Amino acid sequence: MRALIAQDLKLSLRQGADSAAALVFFIIAGSLFAFAVGPAPGLLARLAAGVVWVCALLAALLPLDRVFAPDFEDGTLDVLLLSGLPAYEIAFAKALTHWLTTGLPLLLIAPVLAVMLRLPGGQINALLASLVPGTMIFSLLGTFSAAVTLGARRASVLMPVITLPLMIPALIFGASVAGSAHPAAAFYMLGAILAAALPLAPLGAGLALRAASE
Repeated sequence: MRALIAQDLKLSLRQGADSAAALVFFIIAGSLFAFAVGPAPGLLARLAAGVVWVCALLAALLPLDRVFAPDFEDGTLDVLLLSGLPAYEIAFAKALTHWLTTGLPLLLIAPVLAVMLRLPGGQINALLASLVPGTMIFSLLGTFSAAVTLGARRASVLMPVITLPLMIPALIFGASVAGSAHPAAAFYMLGAILAAALPLAPLGAGLALRAASE
């Protein structure tokens, strides 16, 4: 599994267009919200946390169609499934790679977008703390959806339809952390969602990979 993660990271660095596109989309989408609602600092500050979370969710969706599709098309996925590595470990490795190449860069850029949207300085740390488990949840559930739609016709259309409803609870609680009077409750709910997704999403994705290969 470590070798698979290292190989995927090398490929992502060589072909960094998907990750770069997600980051550019993140910044542009957040900037469009600011243009749409106007320059009022109070209004932007109230919307900032939710805007950052929505943009992070949508940006995380962009590279998902490349998680399994190239390996499925060139036969690499069949070789991995025959190598003795359990299918759920393959799925977990892909989810971790997605987070390292997309989720982690989004965390590094999120403070810039938060400042642009006039989020109060005291709430930026809470926003970043909520995005850590949030982006992990996006990667796990996104990888599951990518596996479920693998090989399907119009997979690029089906994937958001499956993924977005699964991510709504994380979005609700994550956006509530920054600026909430009781942020700990929302943060604990994020942790509970991550604790459930961490074992279940790779297991479900592994089953879907087996079904797609057959």
